[in-house]
Amino acid sequence: MTTEIESMHEKWMSEAIRLAQIAYEKDEIPVGATVVKNNKIIGRGYNQREILKDPTAHAEILAITAAANTIGDWRLNDCTLYVTKEPCVMCAGAIINSRIRSVIFGCYDAERGYCGSVADLCSYPRLKNDITVHGGISEEKCLELIQNFFKTKRKV
Repeated sequence: MTTEIESMHEKWMSEAIRLAQIAYEKDEIPVGATVVKNNKIIGRGYNQREILKDPTAHAEILAITAAANTIGDWRLNDCTLYVTKEPCVMCAGAIINSRIRSVIFGCYDAERGYCGSVADLCSYPRLKNDITVHGGISEEKCLELIQNFFKTKRKV
């Protein structure tokens, strides 16, 4: 990946990290997400499962919903999702169903990540989609947020 593309990814990921920090402050698992189209953020989200008492209130789902509302269409063609942690199976399904073009994530999730770690639903040939996935962008910052959150939780 070229330096120019990397710095663009880091720019959008920094907003996802900012959103993850909001989740952290609200005692939610610190994951943040943005949806970008034509070099503009059209959707934002951070984990709100505890706040909303909703098991589907993951950062990715909320960002996808916000983006669809912004453009008035559920088809998020030509959009890129930036998320601080590798999406789970539910979120990978939402990514596929919303027709997002690419997913850029921060830290890998070896236990629940479905964009390459456990499995890669986004490039599964029988689902007939062509989603580009790239992990490891701002990985240290994203991983540090999650690790610090769980360290704090375990001390309580």
